[in-house]
Amino acid sequence: MPDFLLQLDRQLFHFINNTLTNPVFDVVMPWLRNPKFWIPVYVFIIGFSIWKYKKAGAWLVLLLLITVGVADFGSATLIKKQVKRDRPCRDVVLQKTIISRVPCGTGYSFPSTHASDHFAMSVFLGLVYGRKWRYIWFLVLLWATLVCLAQVYVGVHFPVDVTVGAIFGAVIGLVFAKVFKKIQPQF
Repeated sequence: MPDFLLQLDRQLFHFINNTLTNPVFDVVMPWLRNPKFWIPVYVFIIGFSIWKYKKAGAWLVLLLLITVGVADFGSATLIKKQVKRDRPCRDVVLQKTIISRVPCGTGYSFPSTHASDHFAMSVFLGLVYGRKWRYIWFLVLLWATLVCLAQVYVGVHFPVDVTVGAIFGAVIGLVFAKVFKKIQPQF
């Protein structure tokens, strides 16, 4: 990574991790990045899709699961193992100023798999449901963005990690939304 981009990334990280510190974020942000926190949302999406759209809903759920699987595998297994970027909590420059609100985590940082997975889901759902409910875009993008912000706030990812993860996930979500529309053109 070019030095100027690395320095900007560290400065943005410091701003989000340190400057935005407040008691509300200290409680809320660790929850927002925890996949268990979102289980009710996942269950609702699956249940609603199948209940409301039957066979098309089952296809939607299947392709949504494939979307997340591809985004997760691509970011966690393929890209991270090639790039091998350390997490901010292991960055020598940041070690004295970082506020670690959750355990550092194992593995590498780039790209954020949380960002990839949530943006893949969000873009997929936004494109599939966007015609029926225009406000869905706001909700799904807010959801994914909050997860990304939480990843930086708690100290486990740099802003570039979540940004690239979000872009990667968005592309995966776009591709599989197009596949869904080919399989279920009447949806």
